Amino acid sequence: MADIIKLLPDHVANQIAAGEVVQRPASVVKELLENAIDAGANNIMLIVRDGGKALIQVVDDGLGMSVTDARLSFERHATSKIQKAEDLFNLNTKGFRGEALASIAAIAHVEMQTKPDGDELGTVLKIEGSKIVSQELTAAAKGTSMAVKNLFFNIPARRNFLKSNQVELRHITDEFHRVALAHPNIDFHFHNNGGEMFNLPKSNQRQRIVNIFGKKTNQKLVPVVEETQVVKISGFINKPEFAKKSRGEQFFFVNNRFIKSPYLHHAVVSAFEGVIKTDTYPGYFLYLEVDPASIDINIHPTKTEVKFDDEHTLYAILRSTVKHSLGQFNVVPALDFEQDQNLETPYAYKNKEAELPRVTVDAGFNPFQESTISKGKSGYRKESNSGSQSWEGLYTGLESEIGKEVAFSSMQFESDTITGSVFDEQKESLDSTTTTFQLRRKYIVTTIKSGMIVIDQSRAHQRVLYEKFLKNITIKEAVSQQLLFPLSLSFSSADRVILEEIKESLNTIGFIFGKMDTETVEVKGVPVLVSESEVGMVLDQLISDCQMEVSGDSFSQTDILAKTLAKTLSVKTGEILESASQIGLVNDLFACKESLVSPFNKPVYVTISENDIDRKFI
Repeated sequence: MADIIKLLPDHVANQIAAGEVVQRPASVVKELLENAIDAGANNIMLIVRDGGKALIQVVDDGLGMSVTDARLSFERHATSKIQKAEDLFNLNTKGFRGEALASIAAIAHVEMQTKPDGDELGTVLKIEGSKIVSQELTAAAKGTSMAVKNLFFNIPARRNFLKSNQVELRHITDEFHRVALAHPNIDFHFHNNGGEMFNLPKSNQRQRIVNIFGKKTNQKLVPVVEETQVVKISGFINKPEFAKKSRGEQFFFVNNRFIKSPYLHHAVVSAFEGVIKTDTYPGYFLYLEVDPASIDINIHPTKTEVKFDDEHTLYAILRSTVKHSLGQFNVVPALDFEQDQNLETPYAYKNKEAELPRVTVDAGFNPFQESTISKGKSGYRKESNSGSQSWEGLYTGLESEIGKEVAFSSMQFESDTITGSVFDEQKESLDSTTTTFQLRRKYIVTTIKSGMIVIDQSRAHQRVLYEKFLKNITIKEAVSQQLLFPLSLSFSSADRVILEEIKESLNTIGFIFGKMDTETVEVKGVPVLVSESEVGMVLDQLISDCQMEVSGDSFSQTDILAKTLAKTLSVKTGEILESASQIGLVNDLFACKESLVSPFNKPVYVTISENDIDRKFI
């Protein structure tokens, strides 16, 4: 039998490794930024074009590389970070496997220019698909400039899987945030398509967070500080009132490395238990310092997941630390029964004695005297009119003709305004024979010829609103209500980029925007179904949903907007609906093009036939 096992060529092995290291342009940004940090750079510049597909360039002023090191850096498993296997458990650097540059060079055009301090000339190295095209000496500044062009040029299938430029830019921005937040002692600059997106000077942790997410973030932050033998914790958490319905500003850093840890995230969320609503998520920027020997970083190719030796202890310390910060800075309301009430007395009343209230009575007041109201110097007073003392005047206007009774049906009474009706009461569209009732404030039960139908009120309303918004966006006939006073909302720079992407679609459904500067977004008009108090929540949810893994074509964007608005504005479980609203919801549901499932492909109603009911009594 012939031998069938063969060694893979280097260029094939590099492309396989690239599948682990480089999923999208953001992966390249992460590797290059971390290499610049490991090189001891004080200033790092990131330049991106076309969402990273055309160009990703990182320029730093770090140590630089010699001619030999520049060539070896693109070989597989060539690294300066570790020398032996034991070094894997005492890592203080970012990249250490030596596969990043080799994997990137296998699927892109790479040009590296580097010069160490003290050398007169630097090196320019050009590689295309793992093949070295040229290597020359050149005049260069201290540090390294790494330019990655035409990503996945030799793997068209992988390039087709990339999203739109806007979506890829958002992923690059997320990676930039993670690196910049972990290293506030380094200057960072981010340029996209010739324009500057971020200019982050050296600062402390708090100022770096504010520079990235906006000035209004400063009022949200609560310091977190704790030092034990196991872990040293620092950073900030957001105040409970700023909790969002989406997972947004949540960052964990272990030894200045961004990580994802559902276990530690649960510790923070449990510390906020009882302080925030169950369907909202707190924001946090937490920096943990542990012994490098107590964690294992090399359990995932992207190195964003780590394994701790003693997770249970870390969980308990983190949870108690966050709870302590919430109480220490008076974020959580508390009752102090030992507080001295005299401390709250104003200084002006310190020596003032209590005065008994005085009650004055007008002894000459007669309710049957006609009086007029006049205004004097001290306010309004009543003046009696002694010329007419007819008490019969109280009943003026109630005379009726002889033999004619007052028609009470023609009299109008003030009544309480009923609010919360979901649908307009159009009696001509309601079937007088239709009967409905609400079950546990969640389901609407109505009868049909063959039995009865149980409808999920929230999902049914989602389907109705979804088709309505989808029609408005497509036909562009939405009605907008102008706000008397425009709203000024604050968004981060990344959120504003998303908002500008979907601005045109938002205009078609009724949103009207004013000026958009670096800090605030002005909203002048909103759709009829959106109340003024819900504008911020709706826009936050829209931005969060658009940040998900979706394609960037107009159809998907339209679908996301319609689904998000339908989910946010629909009737929720627990709301009481009037009888007319129940019937209106049933009629509108079955007028939809697709009434079986909600916009999220969940069943809207179930049918129970008369035979099914009869079987229960057999």
